[in-house]
Amino acid sequence: MEIVDVWAQVPTDRFMRAPWLASLLRWTGQDGNAPLPTLDGFLREMNAAGVSMSLISAWCGPSGDLISNDEVEATIDAAPERLRGFVSVDLNDPMGAVREIRNCAKTGKFVGVRILPWLWDLPPNDRRFYPVYTACVDAGLPFCTQIGHTGPLKRSEPGRPIPYLEDVLLDFPELVVVGGHVGFPWIDEVVSLAHKFPNFYVDTSAYALHRLPEDFLRFVKAEGKTRVMFGTNWPMLGPARCLAKLDALALEEETKALFLNGNARRIYSL
Repeated sequence: MEIVDVWAQVPTDRFMRAPWLASLLRWTGQDGNAPLPTLDGFLREMNAAGVSMSLISAWCGPSGDLISNDEVEATIDAAPERLRGFVSVDLNDPMGAVREIRNCAKTGKFVGVRILPWLWDLPPNDRRFYPVYTACVDAGLPFCTQIGHTGPLKRSEPGRPIPYLEDVLLDFPELVVVGGHVGFPWIDEVVSLAHKFPNFYVDTSAYALHRLPEDFLRFVKAEGKTRVMFGTNWPMLGPARCLAKLDALALEEETKALFLNGNARRIYSL
């Protein structure tokens, strides 16, 4: 069955040296002094796990680009049949952010915009996000973000779905919003938003599938089958590790197909 990974990054030295990354590397059993993960290594892991396409993200924070949009585009150009990208922009430069989203959308290589509230220590209903949401709607690109607690040693509160993300969904009914990393420990809030807003979706990045919270898994198997997508968070977690116990979830074939590729292809217009 075809598999699309909706959350990955091909990191730069700048990204891997970020001080907040140490705790995440420790959680995932990685050595912070290991060689920089490469595109070739990523493609080998994709092939071994049967992943046909991955969506790789730029990272822009208050101190600048950790992975720039240009670097993401160059990586996509090296494997155009296997990769698409997410734009990231500087919230402190609203017009620059709008122009960058518009320009990246024209290339056909970027399928969404991703900004992480914890990286900025700003909740997604902060006014600095709102030009980005307007540009996303205008360009027809989903807005992707992180929900739930953070692996890095940063505050988790900006990733709480209610009230912060709910305000965004109320203010931008035309905006497609994807919450990454499941949303634990606020699973009830995540499911509540999915029931309330037809334009809200979730991905399972940063989780090996057998470690998904039970309440979330029940949602996937029922009314959430058209709302949840597979993701890894490579290189923190690889696709083989995330998928190792997929069969133990006992998903129906239709639900499995939607989860592994169908929802991603529809939501990101792949």
